[in-house]
Amino acid sequence: EVDEVARITGVKRIRRVVISHALNQIATARRYAEEQETFYERINVVVAHLGGGISVGAHCKGRYVDVNNALDGEGPFTPQRSGSLPVGQLIDLCFSGELTRDELKRLNKGRGGLIDLLGTADLRALEARYLAGEAEVVLVMDAMAYQIAKWITSLLPAFKGQPVDRVLLTGGMARCRPTVDYIRKAIAAMGCGVTVYPGENEMAALAKGALRVLAGKETAKTYTGRT
Repeated sequence: EVDEVARITGVKRIRRVVISHALNQIATARRYAEEQETFYERINVVVAHLGGGISVGAHCKGRYVDVNNALDGEGPFTPQRSGSLPVGQLIDLCFSGELTRDELKRLNKGRGGLIDLLGTADLRALEARYLAGEAEVVLVMDAMAYQIAKWITSLLPAFKGQPVDRVLLTGGMARCRPTVDYIRKAIAAMGCGVTVYPGENEMAALAKGALRVLAGKETAKTYTGRT
């Protein structure tokens, strides 16, 4: 559902690919709509799925119109992924001979982010160290929250001038109070407020989607693999 304008990059041979936590993204947006006694097709929300990977998506009146490629490293850095990096420095690192292709791929996904910066992706332990005032942990955790907030606000153009009704935070990391509090403050100028839905809801989303099709409320969609 992503508009072609959101796929174009400054390199002709590269088009943005959008891969995200689509089930939890849409399920979270639908849950918010139901709680507001309205429909997914009538709301504008930004959903940030905060887990081992982070996807930040724009949902505009029932269409999932833009999101970072959470699988391949686009977006904020995460507990296990490097996120978007300065291109020039990344090119230099790739050709420095310091790391193999496989090592670079693991830094991008699996050994990057909090694991590379702090040596662990254990959010409970890191939250305790944050609250104890450990300076390096506070700096890195705030940097991750800053990047998440920055990515949330970057999606405003996807709504084409329409106001955003709400920002929704979901996923396991939505239980981390310091991160959630930082994001709330950082995006306060959006004026739409934040609702938090900790955890993931993929299986429930699949079941509810099937029920909507069986009830005739939706038509089943066939995904061709084009991203």
